[in-house]
Amino acid sequence: MRPVILITFLALAVACGGTKKLKMSPSKLNGTWTPVKEEMGGTNLPQIAFAKQTLVIRDTTYTFTAESVDKGVLRYAADKMDIYGKEGVNTGKHFTAIYKYENEELTICYNLAGDSYPQSFDSKGKPMYFLAVFKKQL
Repeated sequence: MRPVILITFLALAVACGGTKKLKMSPSKLNGTWTPVKEEMGGTNLPQIAFAKQTLVIRDTTYTFTAESVDKGVLRYAADKMDIYGKEGVNTGKHFTAIYKYENEELTICYNLAGDSYPQSFDSKGKPMYFLAVFKKQL
């Protein structure tokens, strides 16, 4: 019995004791973002409406600060994003969105109904669509 325990221990030690490091490159979306433009249903919101807002993305989590603080989980692939509210006024909600990162700006078009992904970065005539353009804080 003793040799079996010793062999098991050695196998575990070899498996766990490797020095191989996983290389993870941070997502280009990671960071603190401030909105430079927002529109809802095709109507531009005044800058004062979003002047104090921030969006913080850390891999698969987000924190959005506006009048209150919302936190949740992000799942994104290609140009689509699924947003799951876990804390705050959007707890239990699921939003779908498309996004693009161009010219140092992150543009997200949200479907607040969460029933389908937007087809374009346009909210005109779509009262449940919210479009936001963000710049990363340095």
